[in-house]
Amino acid sequence: MTAGRAPRTVPYKPAPGTIPTAPGVYRFRDEHERVLYVGKAKNLRQRLSNYFQPLEALHERTRRMVLTAVRVEWTIVASEFEALQLEFTWIKEFEPPFNVQFRDDKSYPYLAVTMADDVPRALITRNRGIRGARYFGPYTKVWAIRETLDLLLKAFPMRSCSQSVYDRAERSGRPCLLGDIGKCSAPCVGRVTHEEHRAIARDLVAFMNGGDQEFVDRVREEMQRASARLEFERAARLRDQLAALESVLERTSVVLSDRVDADVFGLVHDELSAAVHLFAVRGGRIRGTKSWVVDTEIDLDDSELATQILRIAYDGGDPPAREVLLPKQPESVHEVKAWLTDRRADHGLTGRVEVRVPQRGEKRKLADSATVNAAHALQVARTKRTSDYVTRSQALSDLQEALGMPEAPLRIECFDVSHLGGQGVVASMVVFEDGLPRKDQYRRFAIAQTTDDTDSIHQVITRRAKYLVDGDPDETSTRFAYAPQLLLVDGGRPQVQAARRALDEQGVRGVALAGIAKRLEELWLPDDEFPVILPRTSEALYLVQRLRDEAHRVAISYQRQKRSSAIQSQLSGIPGLGPSRVRALLKHFGSAKRVRAASPEQLREVPGVGPALAEAIARALRADTMDEESRGQGNSTL
Repeated sequence: MTAGRAPRTVPYKPAPGTIPTAPGVYRFRDEHERVLYVGKAKNLRQRLSNYFQPLEALHERTRRMVLTAVRVEWTIVASEFEALQLEFTWIKEFEPPFNVQFRDDKSYPYLAVTMADDVPRALITRNRGIRGARYFGPYTKVWAIRETLDLLLKAFPMRSCSQSVYDRAERSGRPCLLGDIGKCSAPCVGRVTHEEHRAIARDLVAFMNGGDQEFVDRVREEMQRASARLEFERAARLRDQLAALESVLERTSVVLSDRVDADVFGLVHDELSAAVHLFAVRGGRIRGTKSWVVDTEIDLDDSELATQILRIAYDGGDPPAREVLLPKQPESVHEVKAWLTDRRADHGLTGRVEVRVPQRGEKRKLADSATVNAAHALQVARTKRTSDYVTRSQALSDLQEALGMPEAPLRIECFDVSHLGGQGVVASMVVFEDGLPRKDQYRRFAIAQTTDDTDSIHQVITRRAKYLVDGDPDETSTRFAYAPQLLLVDGGRPQVQAARRALDEQGVRGVALAGIAKRLEELWLPDDEFPVILPRTSEALYLVQRLRDEAHRVAISYQRQKRSSAIQSQLSGIPGLGPSRVRALLKHFGSAKRVRAASPEQLREVPGVGPALAEAIARALRADTMDEESRGQGNSTL
């Protein structure tokens, strides 16, 4: 065995046959008895065997956890449901570092109605511990819920002042300004009794719980009756109340026509993190939204991650709706439903919780919108790391230490190759200086002929290296000739060796070089047999991820642009198809790929394209596609 290599298995691996086949919960502990990871299993022996494979077969994060631990212990339970409950309890108690954890602990504002008070109060708060309060939300923007509360008080004039203001008005016999302008029924001075005021508070709670249309209809009917009885002042007050209610409803727009109660989750994740967005729908309207980001230490599949997201969302927090919509069915779905039903019962709510994956219709559209919001939250979380100078400096320092560089890599260039089935090969170069992107220095490369990705990397790095030696005659400044401290390529050891060969052939020295493997934590150096493993908590890991993603984005964008230019040239050669009709085709279908896939009937939908021209376009594009396929088959046999 090569010196320094890790053993194939860990010494604390349980003896065969000693692990029970019953359901249960297991815990990995380190030498200080800290719980590193908690998991559940329908069959403990089957699940734990996954951790005690040869170490090289494990995902890097799982391998790191297994090597950090010194023992594993398990507890047998009677059912999968009990295993799920115990798993969630222990995760909350021990906060294991390798389980899914919150990364941001931002609290969100809620609208609360303090029904336990003698005179209930409506307020905006981030405190979820007010005794007997009814909460609505959460809301992502404080100003939005403040405007909503202001409108609600016009329709439900209940107390919203602090206790000191209320007590002062009660002593003086004079209400505050809200009482004078009709946004409070002024129970402090006896304009309404405490019971009448409580009834107003109950109406507001019922309205926010989804009984909105009932109130709108009732107020409209009372307004019409008052008008018929010539009670014009009362009718005017009811008119203003109706306008306030309708304004609130406009802010919480209808999203589901069947007026269901549902919690709709969107989930997006990468190698390091997962982002979740929640739409809380009550009475067919969005009553609250929330986004958060969690760290994913152990490599989880989508079903396991969905289960852990529900734990984070509901364990000790808001009660689940009658229907929970997820992008993927959670692991042990029947047990998860039972657990969610119990959480609902803990809040005094009845009814069994259903967990579904929406397939079509309005629910699917809302789920897709939640996924878009989750992707945005993940992107924001990534960029926040680069906006902080201390974090950026730490990332560069971590990268310097991991790669054994003499100085921090203040300028990093990352290269990525992109192609479509071996055709249209392009490459990108992105530049980060001091941990921030320098988009004015990005470059794109078209590669005419190549045999594979390794050859493509060699060509691109050769072209880049020539500028480092000779300078760039087309540049107005010398910034492109400025050598980076670190050069990254998207790929493993073969791509890195090809890049090293290109630098050596051009005589470039003093530039560190590494390849980004698919698992991201692994950086391959040209002369090393094994990769450098970036620690999971290292800021360098997030910097490398952003470099790779940015290089990939630029390469894909360039490839699509070239495909669009190619089809424009091809279409321009068809008789009767001028530049305006070419633009109309691309605008109508949205991409070159969709134009190529369009049938003659679909092409005729474009203004100015008749039956004969549509047939000519389809025939020309079909012939070109067949030529591309034959070229691709020819290349594959070389």
